[in-house]
Amino acid sequence: MENISVKLENLGNIFPNNWSQEQIAKGKTVFLKRLSELAHKHYSGKIQVVPKVPVPGFNWFNVWYTPGVSKVSTTIRENYDASFDLSNRGNLVAVVSDSTRVLGDGDCTPPGGLGVMEGKAFLMKYLGGVDAVALCVDSKGKDGKNDPDKIIEFVKMCQHSFGAVNLEDISQPNCFKVLDVLREECQIPVWHDDAQGTACVTLAGLINALKLAGKKMSEAKIVFFGAGASNTTIARLIIADGGEPKNMIMFDSKGTLHTDRADIKADPRFYRKWELCESTNPNKVQTMEEAMKGADVLISLSTPGPDTIKREWVSLMAPKSIVFVCANPVPEIYPYAAKEAGAFIVATGRGDFPNQVNNSLGFPGILKGALIVRAQKITDEMAIAAAHSLAKYAEKRGIDPENITPTMDEADVFPVEAADVAMQAIKDGVARREVTWDEAYQIAKKDIEYSRSLTHSLCDNGFITEPPQEMLQDALEYTKKQIEG
Repeated sequence: MENISVKLENLGNIFPNNWSQEQIAKGKTVFLKRLSELAHKHYSGKIQVVPKVPVPGFNWFNVWYTPGVSKVSTTIRENYDASFDLSNRGNLVAVVSDSTRVLGDGDCTPPGGLGVMEGKAFLMKYLGGVDAVALCVDSKGKDGKNDPDKIIEFVKMCQHSFGAVNLEDISQPNCFKVLDVLREECQIPVWHDDAQGTACVTLAGLINALKLAGKKMSEAKIVFFGAGASNTTIARLIIADGGEPKNMIMFDSKGTLHTDRADIKADPRFYRKWELCESTNPNKVQTMEEAMKGADVLISLSTPGPDTIKREWVSLMAPKSIVFVCANPVPEIYPYAAKEAGAFIVATGRGDFPNQVNNSLGFPGILKGALIVRAQKITDEMAIAAAHSLAKYAEKRGIDPENITPTMDEADVFPVEAADVAMQAIKDGVARREVTWDEAYQIAKKDIEYSRSLTHSLCDNGFITEPPQEMLQDALEYTKKQIEG
């Protein structure tokens, strides 16, 4: 075993040499959870507010605040669009959640979502050059139940302070109504990252995985395990991009989706699921064993594993099968186990395994592109354009079964993605202003470089300190005790 690198680049080698692959996989999860808790306590969260203007002298407060700022207020009153130029609104995103479905942990109470929402804001800033603020809200009505209308009203009330809204970790079926209503009724783009973001990056990974497997999207038999916001949207985008719905079978907690599912049809809140009942699984396949026979692709976003997806199911799939197991924090089956069962390509939502299919590759570039052209909404076509942008970027620099998508440390992928999304927004007629591809790319690249340089400068000058080695060692010792007993 090796000493822990502060970069965490050697996680696979820090555990005892006699540990099995399963122990190492479990150990990574325990280690990262423990270290996350310690690090968040050490730094008191991970986002702060930093001024973007100088104070050459104290009279400048009369410029940044009263009386000078009165002119800013009256100008915006006369010209609504001026708010994007005269404030940070044009580069500011609200990350809104009621924290009812946080990762794989379920309802964590409103403040329980802050860790994830701050994380989303951190990634937007560092990867996409976008400022963001976490807003975790209580959506319960007087009856004690979570009410989608309360989230809708909240977002509509605060939309004038932001350039876009990123919805996150809202449980179904509320998430469907919240997104669809806000997309149509807000003056700024509202995006559900669990749904559209995950769907975008999954589609990108699938495009390249099918290329490597020598298979066509239109002919692939695809099994979806889980029918929440993520998988239903993934299916919708795959169909929109050429997938054949008759070749698709989707499972929820009660079985497969098909036209005999009267329980889904009877509940109008599940209209997105009913659409898939009508278009997929025409033979009304009932069991996972039957569905997986000869399947080319498995896309699972369900209950965290590692035993949610069985090895014997994977072994039933077609040659050169593709397995996406993206539950967080633990995939439904560990990659090594899926490979042993015959999978050709395995992807997860985690960065410590090969082929991370995670929405962190999508939302920084997509939101940046939408903000650059001041889009009024983010269309499905914009998400599909982002997916092809990611797939093309990875293919251009080279792909293989262990490397089907770009990674977060490939900095240029985000301005390229932003520019491609901006162009699609203009094409779709939802952009408030038009720019060329190169102009969008340069704006995004400049802002991303600024954000990264700012973070590095704060570190270099001691305003942000390096994680102490004692904290890393604490997490490792805790992990050993948990795994070895």
